Amino acid sequence: MQDEQNTSAPDIKKRAIRSFVVRGGRMTEGQQKAYDANWAVYGLEVPNGRIVYEEVFGRQSDVVIEVGFGMGASLVEMAKNAPEKDFIGIEVHPPGVAKLMMLAAEAGINNIRVYCHDAIEVMADALPQGEAATFQLFFPDPWHKKKHNKRRIVQPVFAQQVRNILKTDGVFHMATDWEPYAEHMMEVMEAQDNYENVAGKGHYHPRPDWRPLTKFEQRGERLGHGVWDLIYKKI
Repeated sequence: MQDEQNTSAPDIKKRAIRSFVVRGGRMTEGQQKAYDANWAVYGLEVPNGRIVYEEVFGRQSDVVIEVGFGMGASLVEMAKNAPEKDFIGIEVHPPGVAKLMMLAAEAGINNIRVYCHDAIEVMADALPQGEAATFQLFFPDPWHKKKHNKRRIVQPVFAQQVRNILKTDGVFHMATDWEPYAEHMMEVMEAQDNYENVAGKGHYHPRPDWRPLTKFEQRGERLGHGVWDLIYKKI
């Protein structure tokens, strides 16, 4: 991730920024079957070009984008609990994509779609500009070592790419359980002159009720670990 601010999608692509580090992505036979069975319903493809939300979901709605949803349980729960909204998940890990689609099918919900692709390219090439109501980034890789901090996804250039796909007054919601990363997020976002901290300058936001607690987060709470939410509005 580059430190300099740049809102140009072509320049972003030219630098070959990636929002992830490839890990084991081999699916089990069951996951592959779930993937194959559900992709036609829930899957979106970057090569098909920029989507139109109303065409994808068959209605006008507030659209929520989430990057890095893991195994998908929290995102499916949010979609189930907010049927008036539509959700698009972006995840590069195929087993997680397979699991999310399976959970969505089991829950019988149709207000969710998914890209199995790098988020940077999805945002640059496939999502409408200036239309999403919310962008969610929950518990991204904190890259603990100082020499790896530059690999953190939350950087000025990323903040501006998120801004590009948000509508005016749309929000960028982040959460992390690593305090140094929370501080890094705060530093990056407070420096952007086209975002406003919903909780007030320099303040973290209480966890909203609609963000489900993950099992990992619940375990962390029992152990006394903190979680920091940051919510910034596009202005």
